[in-house]
Amino acid sequence: MVGQEDRPGSLSARRDRSRPRAGAARPAPNSRHPHLGRECDAPGCRDGGAETDRLRRAGRGVGAAAARHGRSDLRRRGRGSRARDADRTGDRRAARRGRQDRGSRSLTGSLSFLQGGAVRLLQREFWTSPDGRKLLLALGAFAGTCVLILGFFYVRFSHLIESRLRGELAGDISRVYTAPRLIAVGEATTPEALESYLERAGLSRGAAAASPRSAGYFALQNAGLEIRPSARSYFGGANALRVEFSGRRISRIRQLDGGASVASAEIEPEVLTNLFDESREKKRPVSFADLPKPLLQAVLAAEDRRFFDHPGFDPIRVLGAAWADLRSGAKAQGASTLTMQVARSFFFSTRREWSRKAAETFMALLLEQKFTKKEIFELYANQIYLGNRDSFAIRGFGEAAQAYFGSDVRQLNLAQAAFLAGIIRAPNRYSSPERRPERSIEARDRVLGLMVENKAISPAAAEAARKLPLGFVTGTLDRSSSAYFVDLVKDELLDRFSGAELARSSCQVYTTLDAGLEHAAAEAIRIGMQNVDAALARRAMRSRSRRAPPEPAAEPAQVALVALDARTGAIRALVGGRDYGASQLSHTLARRQPGSAFKPFVYGAAFQGALDGVRPAITPATRVVDEPTTFFYDNKQYAPNNYGQEFHGPVTVREALTLSLNVATVKVAEMIGYQRVADWARRVGIKGVEPTPSIALGAYEMTPLEVAAAYTVFPTNGMRAEPFFLDKVVGPAGTVWEQKPSVRRVLDARVACLVTDLMVDVINRGTGAGVRAHGFTAPAAGKTGTSHDGWFAGFTSNLVCAVWVGFDDNRELGLSGAAAAAPIWAEFMKRAVASSGYRDPQPFMRPAGIASVTIDPESGELAVAGGCPASVDEVFIAGTEPATFCALHGGNGVSRFPPFTWLSRIFGGRKRQPETR
Repeated sequence: MVGQEDRPGSLSARRDRSRPRAGAARPAPNSRHPHLGRECDAPGCRDGGAETDRLRRAGRGVGAAAARHGRSDLRRRGRGSRARDADRTGDRRAARRGRQDRGSRSLTGSLSFLQGGAVRLLQREFWTSPDGRKLLLALGAFAGTCVLILGFFYVRFSHLIESRLRGELAGDISRVYTAPRLIAVGEATTPEALESYLERAGLSRGAAAASPRSAGYFALQNAGLEIRPSARSYFGGANALRVEFSGRRISRIRQLDGGASVASAEIEPEVLTNLFDESREKKRPVSFADLPKPLLQAVLAAEDRRFFDHPGFDPIRVLGAAWADLRSGAKAQGASTLTMQVARSFFFSTRREWSRKAAETFMALLLEQKFTKKEIFELYANQIYLGNRDSFAIRGFGEAAQAYFGSDVRQLNLAQAAFLAGIIRAPNRYSSPERRPERSIEARDRVLGLMVENKAISPAAAEAARKLPLGFVTGTLDRSSSAYFVDLVKDELLDRFSGAELARSSCQVYTTLDAGLEHAAAEAIRIGMQNVDAALARRAMRSRSRRAPPEPAAEPAQVALVALDARTGAIRALVGGRDYGASQLSHTLARRQPGSAFKPFVYGAAFQGALDGVRPAITPATRVVDEPTTFFYDNKQYAPNNYGQEFHGPVTVREALTLSLNVATVKVAEMIGYQRVADWARRVGIKGVEPTPSIALGAYEMTPLEVAAAYTVFPTNGMRAEPFFLDKVVGPAGTVWEQKPSVRRVLDARVACLVTDLMVDVINRGTGAGVRAHGFTAPAAGKTGTSHDGWFAGFTSNLVCAVWVGFDDNRELGLSGAAAAAPIWAEFMKRAVASSGYRDPQPFMRPAGIASVTIDPESGELAVAGGCPASVDEVFIAGTEPATFCALHGGNGVSRFPPFTWLSRIFGGRKRQPETR
């Protein structure tokens, strides 16, 4: 019997054969065969020496044949080469079979060992042995470690859930609101339109649907709409109303508490946005009850059809996704449930790591223990990322409904719901549906197909939904236009409160923004800037036709509009640019030269001089010569020109402002002193001006908001209203901050009245007459301005508005204020005077101390009846009106009043009193 150490396959045998025996001759190495020169134990090579001799003889035979014939036969060589290759292949196969045999024997041995070990483990005696006790101890330590690790993560994740998600359910977030909406008897609206607004304002439809978080509820009863605010509303539970309709108008408004009928009333303000942080994410929280059934079905079909059946982790879906991945050879499907997506959104990154996936799964199981399915879906519906609109990330279906469709989430139809569910997987791919409509159709149709497959809808309903237009909007109240206003609000809040305080306190921030006027401003800018773009394009074509150097490509012209309540200073509309997504710079706060829009302040200072004793007293009838003039100041020359280089000779002060004559205006400023003009501008709130000749033409920069605030002194007869945009901030415990209007007198009412009267002429027959041509007919006053940019600032008896148009790089606009800014102002004001809050503006009232007389426009003296060929009515501060009749047309300087002497006093004479009204 052969011993184990002597078996051919043993390690010792192989080692022995690999060494040459003592006394044996070492074979010569041969590179043509790996076995030559040594003994070989490979299969097919039984005798190493014989094989060596055989190959040597074969080699000598081939070499001899080649020497005899002079060259080798190629075919014979090929056969010999193939034979050698076959030998080598056979050797390799034999070696591989040997290795497989050895592996089989090793595997058999291992299985035998394991089988024996398992049998031993099942024996009771093993567990009482030292080895068994050691194994038990190790298993116990392992189990204890696992329990400790799981316990640690349970406590940690539970703490994270409580601290992170406590305020994430709908309602527990700081929101920004518009001002309360004013409704009035006679207003054109319908019950359906008012119901839609109330839903956007946070009220529920019907008392049964109202929740503790809602602002109240409304109900249609007996042809009337009853509105009942809750304690969380702007009115704190008060101001319950019944609104009745006749046709398409409000016919009656009645207070439910007292039963009295009123002509107008305020209703709940509209939700503008939530307070976003530095990440610029926007969210409009909704409750589970607010989500329409089509949206719920669409999300379940697209993302997690077994959501209401699994415990947070879906093994069936995991197996299905794995099978799909195996069939496709790539990662084709995901296996994350909605609960796992919630865990990922709030607590984890999106990195593809097994450790993250395991933690996400464990967190999902915990969420299912701490929240109901409806609450988890509500968290998901408010946190899911749905792309970017403008410069903001859209979070949740409530915000997405507004951003994409301009509607409340409760009003989504089946097609819109399918689109929102379809963009969840790749939101950035579908963020611009206006530019890539085929992608939005793809997302919608894919989800509709899944809903049919899931039996949520019928094929006929899916086909009908495919035919519906999605109805994307390019701008909504919360998106492009009011985003500049929201930035202003946020900056002010952060100056007063910390960001963490605002986030924790779930504040309700009420602002002064009028939703209707903000929409009107956005529409006016859209129309007006189309005209500006067309005018600039025509000018560029004319330049090319004249073979002028082409203008470099640049950004389009920008715009700013700000509207203030003239009586309080509340900002009712503010648009800082034409596209917030392209530029977040608010041009309402950008400093630019206002040009002739500053001139009213020059004439106001001139009329104030008459009250201060400056002589000669300047009145609207004072005449100045409009001609090319060089002014000297501080050893410097200043030679202004008129717009279009047109001069009019002798003109009245009224005509100088109405026609916006530059030289005549600088002459008026020179007559009263440049320092007086600068002081008067600072009095009305304009800073940064210096007493130089150029001040008269608006050479010093100011913002559109600054100009609008300064113009509030004119419709209010000298009262300046400080602009403000925050009404109050309400926390969980009540009001924490409130803004009161700040109005103070800065001018004599008579001076403000005279300037206003001159600006009425600017709109009626001067450089601002274009606003009348655009269909604006209400009583108003205003002034154009042209510098590098175009301006128009004007007002009615209750609303002030300033518009600026220009380029960001301060290039020459090339359009006058009358052509660029005035049409936008007119479009906005036409809509403003039709709104409930600012309709029916009244003519400007004249205060006491204003005299109105008929004068000859040529001489500036009292008109002679039948003598003067022309006469006009003019207003003066009482005591500054002319006292003599026109000497040019037969008046001969005769005074209107008899001289007042001591004889008059004795014989009943009376001191002259001017006519006032």
